[in-house]
Amino acid sequence: MKRQYFVYIMTNPRNTVLYTGVTGDLKRRVWEHKTKAVPGFTARYNVVKLVYFEVFDDPEEAILREKRIKGGSRAKKIALINAFNPQWRDLYEEL
Repeated sequence: MKRQYFVYIMTNPRNTVLYTGVTGDLKRRVWEHKTKAVPGFTARYNVVKLVYFEVFDDPEEAILREKRIKGGSRAKKIALINAFNPQWRDLYEEL
């Protein structure tokens, strides 16, 4: 099976904080955020809801996409989420 890489955006329950990341194991990484297994920004700001993700076959491409998203405005991130997941549902259970 070919390895996949994911760029993702998570938020807190009130949708006021946005966090963008990249990983090779999306389900595990989101679980780490949800359980606050790793101290830091996402644990401090209760970032527990997966609202957006993209899949890549090339890790370098995924990292470049993450940098582009992170470098964009909050409005662009919100537009990306709204186009992909207009209700801002937690997509974790669908993985």
